[in-house]
Amino acid sequence: MTLEIADEETPLLHANDYVEPQQEPIITGKTPLPWGQFSIILSLQVLEPMTSQVISPFAPQLIRDIGVTNGEEARVGIYVGLLQSLFFATEALTTFHWSRLSDLVGRKPILLIGLTGISISMYSFGLSKTFWSIVLSRCLCGALNGNVVVMKSMIADITDSTNMPQAYGYIPFAWQAGITLGPFVGGLFAHPIVRYPELFGRFELLQAYPYFLPCGVIGTLALVWWCITFLFLSESTQPSTSFSRFLGLHGRERSASRTMPSDSGLQSKMRPLPFRDLLVTRVIIASCAYAATALVEISFRAVQPVFYATPIEMGGLGLDAPAIGVILAMLGILNGVLQLLFFVRLHDWLGGRNLYLFSVFSYFPMLALFPAISLTAKAQGLSYFVYLLVGLQLLAFVISYSAYGVVFMYINASAPNRASVGATNGLAQTVVSVIRAVGPALANSAYSLSIERQLLGGNMVYWLMAGMVCIAFGVGSALPRRSWGE
Repeated sequence: MTLEIADEETPLLHANDYVEPQQEPIITGKTPLPWGQFSIILSLQVLEPMTSQVISPFAPQLIRDIGVTNGEEARVGIYVGLLQSLFFATEALTTFHWSRLSDLVGRKPILLIGLTGISISMYSFGLSKTFWSIVLSRCLCGALNGNVVVMKSMIADITDSTNMPQAYGYIPFAWQAGITLGPFVGGLFAHPIVRYPELFGRFELLQAYPYFLPCGVIGTLALVWWCITFLFLSESTQPSTSFSRFLGLHGRERSASRTMPSDSGLQSKMRPLPFRDLLVTRVIIASCAYAATALVEISFRAVQPVFYATPIEMGGLGLDAPAIGVILAMLGILNGVLQLLFFVRLHDWLGGRNLYLFSVFSYFPMLALFPAISLTAKAQGLSYFVYLLVGLQLLAFVISYSAYGVVFMYINASAPNRASVGATNGLAQTVVSVIRAVGPALANSAYSLSIERQLLGGNMVYWLMAGMVCIAFGVGSALPRRSWGE
């Protein structure tokens, strides 16, 4: 993958001398992935979705327990969507600054700060008893966590155009492992006193805080990953300053290594660019494609568990938290395995843009299956045919997920220079965080209104999401057939 940063992603990040991307030799073979560092990044990718998805199975029941809806079942979806949106709203306010900071002080310090934020916020969430304390916990997690964008930048740092598709073939597997384990942990350990009285019946803390155990598991895992990152993960880029110097702890010290010794022009090209210089056409196109994909995906993920939990007579499936957790876990396993097996082959065969458009088109049957599942459940109950339709919907979602791997490569390829890869990813992630803040609240509010007022037969929300798919398809058409410079 190339463009002006063309083959800039060659893994020479620990070297003291940088080579201008345009002067790098042509790569004739496929560069092996640096598995020592890449495996740690993959493990961090597992934790990130676990943090957001662990609450999915019990979020509807948590809202009911808190009593914020005053017993109105149709309003549960609104508050669940608001809870999901707040994380991304606060993330949108900070993610660009974390990514820009990672260009200056290095990726590793920002990852450690993010892991600290995850741990604190998850413990806080599990110990919350009011809606506003839950809101504060989710906002804290979003504000302190810049890890998603920093990890994308690290992948760009340690890969080149020959092995980047392979790397992004593994990323969905790790991400889906987290999406699988998150709901599994949430569904398995929520209300442990009720479900496992012989094991946890004597713990008064779990009696008072029935959702602390799944949140505490994630918070503890974040501490474990903090230690792994601190001890074993190497810095993937050459920072222009140290973190302590950035904080002013060594304000008067100036290392000669901060400047390139002989070529001021090269130094300028390796310096992070100001914000306005990032707003070039290709960055905007890639960011919009990412945002459009995320809008559909996050809306589906917001509606999906609420649809499963809604009683059959109201248009859902009436499933409990463990059953929802199992379905979401199956989705994660299926998605991760199939992306790992087929993403690179499909990318090589179809090219970036065509694979993106094919993936986005699969959202249409995925959405059409919602009313089909509802009608079948009303007619037959939870029959085998209902679960067959659910399985087909999950398969359509898996196909659509390939759009993410494609768009990540376009974003990395769109960076104006090597030193601005983090900022470019941060800009795209900021846009997506805004979209993800709006998406769940919009989708779940539309879902609740559709059911409450029977708009378009209770299916208005699915038509709204189909409109989102049309936008994503239109934006994807503006992408070049291959990444810039490839």
